[in-house]
Amino acid sequence: MNNLNYGIIGNCRTAALVSETGSLDWCCLPEFDSASVFAKLLDEEIGGQFSFEVDSSYVTNQKYHENTCILVTTFTSAEASFEVIDFLPRYQKENQKYHSPPEIIRLIKILHGKPKFKINYQPKLEYAFGVTKTFLKKNFIASLTEEEKFDSLYLYTNLSQEKVVNGSEIELTKDAFFLLSYNEKIELPTLESLQLELDRTKVYWYNWAEKTPNFSQYNQEIRRSAMTLKLLSYEKSGAILAAATTSLPETIGEVRNWDYRFCWIRDASMVIKVVSQLGHKRMAKRFLDFIVDLVPDKDEKLQIMYGINKEKQLTEKLLPHLSGYKNSKPVRIGNAAYAQKQNDIYGILMDVIYQEFVNLEQELENVEELWNIAKGIAWVVGKHWQEPDKGIWEFRTEDRHFTFSKVLCWVAIDRAIKVSKLLNKESKLARWNKLEQEIRTDILTHAWNEEKQAFTQSYNSTDLDAAVLLMQTYGFVEPKNPKFVSTVNAIGKELMNDGLLYRYKNQDDFGLPSSSFTICTFWYINALYKIGKETEAKKQFDQLLSYSNHLGLFSEDIDFKSKRLLGNFPQAYSHLALIETAMNFDEK
Repeated sequence: MNNLNYGIIGNCRTAALVSETGSLDWCCLPEFDSASVFAKLLDEEIGGQFSFEVDSSYVTNQKYHENTCILVTTFTSAEASFEVIDFLPRYQKENQKYHSPPEIIRLIKILHGKPKFKINYQPKLEYAFGVTKTFLKKNFIASLTEEEKFDSLYLYTNLSQEKVVNGSEIELTKDAFFLLSYNEKIELPTLESLQLELDRTKVYWYNWAEKTPNFSQYNQEIRRSAMTLKLLSYEKSGAILAAATTSLPETIGEVRNWDYRFCWIRDASMVIKVVSQLGHKRMAKRFLDFIVDLVPDKDEKLQIMYGINKEKQLTEKLLPHLSGYKNSKPVRIGNAAYAQKQNDIYGILMDVIYQEFVNLEQELENVEELWNIAKGIAWVVGKHWQEPDKGIWEFRTEDRHFTFSKVLCWVAIDRAIKVSKLLNKESKLARWNKLEQEIRTDILTHAWNEEKQAFTQSYNSTDLDAAVLLMQTYGFVEPKNPKFVSTVNAIGKELMNDGLLYRYKNQDDFGLPSSSFTICTFWYINALYKIGKETEAKKQFDQLLSYSNHLGLFSEDIDFKSKRLLGNFPQAYSHLALIETAMNFDEK
């Protein structure tokens, strides 16, 4: 049972989720992290939606227009059929700037007969706090709320405004349009003007997709994942979002519900590493600009996450009036984890900086700032690597000496050494070489457990952890190293459950999870492949791909039993790991 059958549309300013039956159930305007205008996803009663109601003779089908992020939902019956084409405009203007207005276009095309439907148009501004009132104006439908704070929304259409607002039956005799805009339009839209927006947006996505190389295996999956990662990038600042939603639960009815509309340094850096391998250098440059702008002071410690407009305070609040996805409360906005200490982020960011020095060589504009950040990271790591932290999984209780965090501290110094050699800046080399050896020895001494024959989650523990599989990915150990091979085997044996991997099985702040963190299974498949179990890896990879939704999209988690998608959606983590894993098979 897979209830996250949604497509994502967006324009690198904001995004929306459209259900497989063409219902707009999640949308925040004007930006990704703004208040929602439709949130049926988080409350079926009061959240708000924009849908097409048809009788039971219609069957729906949904797909992306090939090599684009334009979503087409087809409604077909024996008598009539029509399609709804949903997109947010995005294209380059003559001045080289990108046109990405906070608006959604819904084009309705007759395919045959005279289709009949009703429109259910229920905007609920400001996360459905208070009442949203809708009015018919001369050229548009206006909705506004002023209880919590003032907000407004405009809907333009060539259909009868009264019928749209009243939900009366409409018989379609000619092609139609809806333009949903955060701003009142100066020029009234027409079917022709919006068709032109569609054509320009198609060309934008064709050009973007063409820059992605072709692969002999899994080409479609890699492409769709790459375009999804692009949709989660924020043009204005260069930030990359972890996901487009908030509070979709990791387990139905439980409280592990978080807001993911922010930029985690770890997730974003991993995304950038993958998309720049695919040739999308501009995204990498924009993200490095974001980082350079964030770290003005030489001794400033990095936060694990920031707002997409570089906000440093992400105060967490509950929205108790919303019932939550499938009644999984609470609904949260903001994220208290921003204040946590996680030492792995330094290594992950340093790895990306090194990759970009290698990939972009001549094109890097802010070399001096990046070298400054690299030195700063090495200084912070040198000072703090021996301290415990919250780890990659953001344990909200005690700090520990997590193996993954220590390995990434080693990565930070290893890459700083490599960057210094690239730039012929070798005055710190002796100190850094000594530090790198010190951290390596510490990990090999304390993270290995003889009894388990594996590197464990934290020092002197017997608990296993999927994140330890990345020791090889980041170059700390060779893939055929006997200790790594036996770690992979131990993790498979202990954490695998019906083809999906637990992150870990020891008690955390919330008890044993009943869903699998999707990226972990990709990591395991990757590790299997690297240690030479290629047939098994491919079989598991194909199995995992079959758990995506109807459009090839993944959320954060998958339920062990039902295989339904859970957690925030679509999840950048899951798609970057899909690409990395698929590229392995292609190399073969």
